[in-house]
Amino acid sequence: MSFPLRRTFPSTIEEITVRFADATDVEAWLFADEGSRRAAELKLAAKGIRARFRSAYKPLVHAFLEEIDLAGVAAVEIAYPVHSQGEPGRFLLEAYPLAGLLAVPVRFTPRADADLHYDVVLLHEDGSSASLAVQAPNRVHVDHTGAQVLSPTGWVRVERAGVTVADERIETDFEALFATAIKAIVDYEWGPTEPFFDELRIAVTLPIADRPLPLGEEVISLTEALHEDLYFSGLEIFHSKSGRPSGDRGLQPGRIVPVVSYGLGPARLDISLRHHSHALPSAPRQPLETAQAPIAFDDVDEGLEAVGGEVFTGTSYCGRTVSGRYHLGSDAPVLVSGGQHPNEPTGVVGALRAAQRLAGRKNAHFSVVPLENPDGYALARELYEVEPRHMHHAARYTALGDDLEYRQAGPLYERDVREQMLALCSPALHVNLHGYPAHEWTRPLTGYVPRNFALWTVPKGFFLVLRHQPGYRAQAERLAREVAQRLTGVPGLAELNARQIELYRAHAGALTFDIYSGFPVNITEFPDLKVPVTLITEYPDETIYGDAFQLGHEAQTQTVLAAYDVWQEIANDRRQ
Repeated sequence: MSFPLRRTFPSTIEEITVRFADATDVEAWLFADEGSRRAAELKLAAKGIRARFRSAYKPLVHAFLEEIDLAGVAAVEIAYPVHSQGEPGRFLLEAYPLAGLLAVPVRFTPRADADLHYDVVLLHEDGSSASLAVQAPNRVHVDHTGAQVLSPTGWVRVERAGVTVADERIETDFEALFATAIKAIVDYEWGPTEPFFDELRIAVTLPIADRPLPLGEEVISLTEALHEDLYFSGLEIFHSKSGRPSGDRGLQPGRIVPVVSYGLGPARLDISLRHHSHALPSAPRQPLETAQAPIAFDDVDEGLEAVGGEVFTGTSYCGRTVSGRYHLGSDAPVLVSGGQHPNEPTGVVGALRAAQRLAGRKNAHFSVVPLENPDGYALARELYEVEPRHMHHAARYTALGDDLEYRQAGPLYERDVREQMLALCSPALHVNLHGYPAHEWTRPLTGYVPRNFALWTVPKGFFLVLRHQPGYRAQAERLAREVAQRLTGVPGLAELNARQIELYRAHAGALTFDIYSGFPVNITEFPDLKVPVTLITEYPDETIYGDAFQLGHEAQTQTVLAAYDVWQEIANDRRQ
């Protein structure tokens, strides 16, 4: 196998219309948007063939969007399958976000068998009911990690004059493209050591339009889902090649960049090896206080200038500057950082806004690094130009392909400024501003639920994660409780949390985290933590804009200020 690799994939819909041109009835489940599926049905209808083309991806949600009539329905009961090769709640998650989409109550229960369909009962206002089955075609297969997984797949059921002539799985163009890309990466003769490349670019064009849903930021997007599957599958391939365990964030393969977009014509794949870009992409300038979208590099620089204080700088792997500021005061020192994962953009704005306010205080003692990963931020800007509403986890890590938090050996590149700050003021609290997807995150071709990230597959409000060294549990607990209480005063934030947690309960089951004053909280001891206590924020900010983005960075700003103030009280109590 060699790169560049360029392939096109014949349309599965068109292949079906040709292959079964003499059928009387055709039913198929495909990875295709509704417009394409309806057009194919009309084409077959013109030949006297009864056809129904359904979505293989989230078939239950599509059934309610496209087929099920809810006129006169008072409630809905849904029994979902539980399969031994899938996560126990996999098909309940796959029904997301029905509980929020439907205007009537929905009750979900697990089925007693593993047959791959949903049983749906419509309870009408007049006391009558109607039952139907919604098929969910899946296949059990061994993926590139050697794991056995259950994944949605294409299916076709055909009759000719009342006789079934086909009832079988078909490999769709969507699945064939993914399989081709993965095989090409696995088979390539990579070098013996990390990093294996500068950039592995996987460009894909799919004729599958996104379908926004009338609920928050939710959207059905197979282009986005393919980006996620290609990116994380690529990481898993190189984990295996390097002999690292799955999910090891210290892996440095180089940058894996799927660029997946919508386009007419057959699906297209283009894999190439590229050198890193060192440019600083431009973006419209915005005032920090009212920013409606990820801010420009110039806004970051200007915001830091307004913070003032002692300047500390470092250099990223691609040569971009990482900047921080230090203010010496009599308070207990606090480190504030943002942009470790640059596709989580509200933290960058929140760090700057909070630092500017702290800088105006007489005794403030803090350091701030608002954008720790400028290489990832530059890539995010490039990807936003292609698909602004996608999560783009390819921009999550550094140009080396690792998470800078987990970089152990030198040269430290992006991490150097944080290390300078830790050495300079020895803070006992680090407020590390992060985000996570504001709409559902899936990997449909490798088991649906994102491997190692199951907790983050659907939004659950503004989440506070506390990590602490041994002996600091009480301080972490107090910090979490008091910060959460103070955040209830941010207009609109408690309401966002309540809506998202309610929908999370409906589709993910019992909560696996605590709730403090309406905020999800997780507190864990980490013996190797560099500071006694780290507060990690997780705002559902990937893909949000406008007022939603402004609420996001206001929440981040207020969290920093609340944590700073509460920590001063904790530090004073410890000194007494």
